[in-house]
This record gives sequence, C-alpha cells and structure tokens, in this order.
Amino acid sequence: MGSTAQARLPQTHPNSIRFGTAGWSYKDWQGVFYPPGMQHRKLHPLEYLARFFDTTEINTSFYGPIKPELATLWCRRVAAVNPSFLFTAKLYRAFTHSPIAVVGPTSAATIRPTDEDEVRTREGLDVLANHGCLGALLIQFPLSFKNTSLNREYLDRLLRQFIEYPRVVEVRDSSWNNAETLAAFTHQNVGFCNIDQPLLGRSLAPTEHVTASIAYVRLHGRNYQEWFDSDNLNDRYNYLYNETELAGWKERIENVAAKAQTTYVITNNHFESKAGVNALELKTMVSGKRTLAPPTLLQKYPELRRFADPAEDSDAPPRLALT
Repeated sequence: MGSTAQARLPQTHPNSIRFGTAGWSYKDWQGVFYPPGMQHRKLHPLEYLARFFDTTEINTSFYGPIKPELATLWCRRVAAVNPSFLFTAKLYRAFTHSPIAVVGPTSAATIRPTDEDEVRTREGLDVLANHGCLGALLIQFPLSFKNTSLNREYLDRLLRQFIEYPRVVEVRDSSWNNAETLAAFTHQNVGFCNIDQPLLGRSLAPTEHVTASIAYVRLHGRNYQEWFDSDNLNDRYNYLYNETELAGWKERIENVAAKAQTTYVITNNHFESKAGVNALELKTMVSGKRTLAPPTLLQKYPELRRFADPAEDSDAPPRLALT
C-alpha cells in the first residue's frame, strides 16, 4: 500500500549534525530539564526543548501510530522556536516486534502487522513529512532479530513498503554487522544505526557505518546490571556517560558526519534527563563551542558546566543555528 502524500524535503546542510534526545515527555524531567511550573506558563515541552536541540526522536510512535492532529501540533510548536527543527520517528512496533516479544524471540515468522496498522502509521508520518519535519523513520528491531534468510527477506519487504520516507534500520545483534548487510543498505539508500549498548552475548558493538545520505547514532547507556534483570524499565536507561566515554563517540560522530549529508545523534538514556546532559555535552565536544543549557539541568548536573552556560529564562529565546 503506497502513500499519496507529497512530502516536503527537510532543510539540511552538507555534513550537518543534529543532536537531540529520544523522547521529550517524561515526568522525571519536570524541574530537571524543564523549569518548575512550566505548565502554568502555557509553554509546550517541545517549545522549550527546541531552544537547545534541533532534533528529537519520537518514541511514542513505537507504541502506537502518531495521531495526525498531534503531529500537526508538534510541527507548529517547534517551528515557532526553531524553524529548522526536524523529528525522527520510530516505526510502530507491529512491524518490528513479535506481539509477545517480552517472552519470546522476534523473527519474520512472529511479526504480524495488519493493513490497518500501515494505514494508521502513514497518517501521522505523512503529516510530519508534509510539513517538512520528518528527518528519518527509525526501524528498530530487538536483539532477538538475527540475520537469517527469512529475516533478511522480511526486512527487504519492509524497506520497500516505506520507501517514500528516509529510512534508518537499528539492529542490535552482531550477526548484521557484515559487508553484505552494509552493501544491501547502501543499494537501498537506507541508513545503518550505529548504537552504544551494553555488550552482552552477541550484542552489536559500536560502529561508524554510513550507508546512506542520512547517518544515525543512538546511545542507550551501559547499564549492564539493569539491562535485562530490572523490574523497572526506567532503570535500564539510568546511566550517565562520562567525558571519557563520550570522547570515543565524538570521534565516531566526526567520522560518520564526514561521509553523510545529515547525521542524527540521539541519546536514549532518558532517566532524569541524563540524555539531555549527554546530548549537550556531545554537541559542545563536536562543535568546539559552548552551548546553552536549561538552568535546572545545570543545577542537577554541575559537571555540565564544563560544556554549557545557563540559558536565560525567556519565553522568546533566540533561534538556534545548526551545528
């Protein structure tokens, strides 16, 4: 099933790097990333986030298709603050995960999307694309999705199914890290998602692959003890990268960006906005320029002061320039 949307191409610059967080709506960000009482000031979280970043990854789209009216609202909110802001969006899990992925492995044989799933998924994505706000569609598979002939065939069909969107694939098993996969992605102009995750078993180690005009980097944290065993999913993402750990990714990001038109750097260690801290630190490390940060974030994480200065508490902030 194809889309009839005539998408506007997002504004990009050669070798541009966009830093941002995975998601923006977390209760534990109140008073940490976001100022206290922000809801009383009628300030949308995206309007505040767009003061500091020029991208964010929509993660609610993994749990259910984006509602068109919400996509319209989001585009309008960020445009008022940062007109060059772009979203990336995770593909609905019906296309990438088994319905019982928690208790069993995911494979092409267990993934069962419906025609209705596709229709609803396209509705929200098309709104973002029509506004010129969709930077990439992230197609994320779990660790159990391994490189088998059946899974390769399914992935190939899925990539053709959503061919009108800029596509990036995240796989977490190291069986995908080979020349054949990279060649196939390059042929289809599909980005390979370079990830940082706890290295357990055959987990994919850090890479710096560029297989399309779009490159993608995702940092999940290295919380080895809590990754699979914790009862609270938030514990998995309760990890703050230190400067030494980020230095390795600074080099990889620079190598990746040199070969891509646009590189998205997304921090997913969202617990208490540690993602916000590390994204701002990376932004400064790569650009060589100090950046602005929410004052409350600097109070919570004083180490961020080595990289960032407090932003003025203003409802009319200056517009951001791309790194």
